[in-house]
Amino acid sequence: MVVHESRSEAPVHYIREGPPHPETLVDFRIALTSMNRSGLEKALYDVSVPGNPLYGKHLSIEEVNSYTSASAHSVTAVTEWLTENGITNLKLESAVHDYLIFSAPVDVANDLFNTEFHSFVHAPSGKRAIRTLQYSIPRDLVSHINVVHPTTSFDLAKPLSISVSYGKRSSEISSSNASCSNTITPQCLQELYDIPTTPATQPSNRIAVPGLIEYWAQYADLQAFLERLRPDMPSNTTFSVETIDGGTNPQGPEYAGYEANLDIQYTVGLATGVNTTFISAGPNNTDGAALGYLDVVEYLYNMTDPPQVMSMSYGFQEWWLTPSQAQQVCDVYMALGARGVSLIFGSGDGGVSGAERNDTCTEFLPAFPGGCPYITSVGGTYSINPELSTNFSSGGFSGYFARPSYQEQAVAPFLENLGNTYAGLFNASGRGFPDIAAQSHNVEIITGGETVYINGTSCSGPIFASMVALVNDRLIAAGKPVLGFLNPFLYNNTQIFTDITAGLPNAGCGTEGFNATAGWDPITGLGTPNFLKMLEAAGLSNND
Repeated sequence: MVVHESRSEAPVHYIREGPPHPETLVDFRIALTSMNRSGLEKALYDVSVPGNPLYGKHLSIEEVNSYTSASAHSVTAVTEWLTENGITNLKLESAVHDYLIFSAPVDVANDLFNTEFHSFVHAPSGKRAIRTLQYSIPRDLVSHINVVHPTTSFDLAKPLSISVSYGKRSSEISSSNASCSNTITPQCLQELYDIPTTPATQPSNRIAVPGLIEYWAQYADLQAFLERLRPDMPSNTTFSVETIDGGTNPQGPEYAGYEANLDIQYTVGLATGVNTTFISAGPNNTDGAALGYLDVVEYLYNMTDPPQVMSMSYGFQEWWLTPSQAQQVCDVYMALGARGVSLIFGSGDGGVSGAERNDTCTEFLPAFPGGCPYITSVGGTYSINPELSTNFSSGGFSGYFARPSYQEQAVAPFLENLGNTYAGLFNASGRGFPDIAAQSHNVEIITGGETVYINGTSCSGPIFASMVALVNDRLIAAGKPVLGFLNPFLYNNTQIFTDITAGLPNAGCGTEGFNATAGWDPITGLGTPNFLKMLEAAGLSNND
């Protein structure tokens, strides 16, 4: 037996109690190793790097499965080990990856994984979970098993919604000064980023907006938002709902979730005419510490024709997941990207302390999934003429994922100019994030019938996602493939962006954090996007 995963301590706020009763049943999922992960990564870049002969020729679900499925040898080897140890209630489940699922009493699991499971309680919520800080598997199965859950990754009380705060309320903004200098509306963004008001025309073009942790999108709030800020749109404009993991989407002011309303109002209300689907993930998730993250993207992946854009405004600290669990989620993003889906996330609101503000950390804390190289991370700006970097925009360098080649040329000058500043506080060879930025301060929404103004990169993510969806609409109309995995395209076309070179540093961990500089920086990325320049880079004109 060899140690497969370990961590030195449980995540913050988790307190270890005694061992559970030995006969307590635990539901396990063993994620089997993909047959050809490196082959899928090559295929992803082949279809995503401009100029490659295969650019835009996105893969079918069958083609991706040929890379991600486990080999028959892996299935047999792990199954034999389990059955030899008395595990008979085995089920093979295929999503993006293959899983072996079974239940076992705690005392059997302790022997099986050469460990000792304990009960942990999450102090703020009182939620309990059976976990361990280390587990082992047979040496000859190391190449066949990616990760075992539940073991060393912890179910958080809730995934950290990219934090938002109430900005200026409507009573503080008179009609005479309610301009783009102090509040952001769809019209402001259309003017600032050259976003068209012309409706999309392609019914196959879609945006997916996941909702987690009982944040629910309200039809009445969207209607009021559009009547006030997009009166040019048809009065029957709405969104569709799909549910997973026992999710629901109840209506009424008492159910209004600012996160869900923000995400829906700045996709439906900005990507004019693009079909938008709200995916409500309930509590019956199967992905452990990712609390619906993995289930959402596996749900999209298994669609014959998945939405071409997904905008998500939730995040974690990277270290809350183990490296293997983070890789498992990130590799599903890789699979979706290969199928032609653009995955867009707000970078987080904790500056260099990651997904949440922390002034006591002794090293910079990268956010997840910002460090995953297969998604597009969007930081935050405020003000106009000029736009400036916000102090909460999360950014930095992943501790798990190496820097991908597509951003090496952009990131290297920043590190060279940084010199020895903050040496030892971050992984200088890690994937840098965010990739780009957009407005994230005093963004107007309606929630529970009330007008409020939101701060957070929760705003910037759906803004950029809407722009990508509108470009996709023009591409589909012209008979061309959609943008898909965006980052190679973005880093190959830096002329798309307005470089943000001033503003507030993204403070955290008792430091001032990083500054916005000329070129890429870990607070605003490459800068803020311009729709017309995006069209041109995609080989289109505004007349297409």
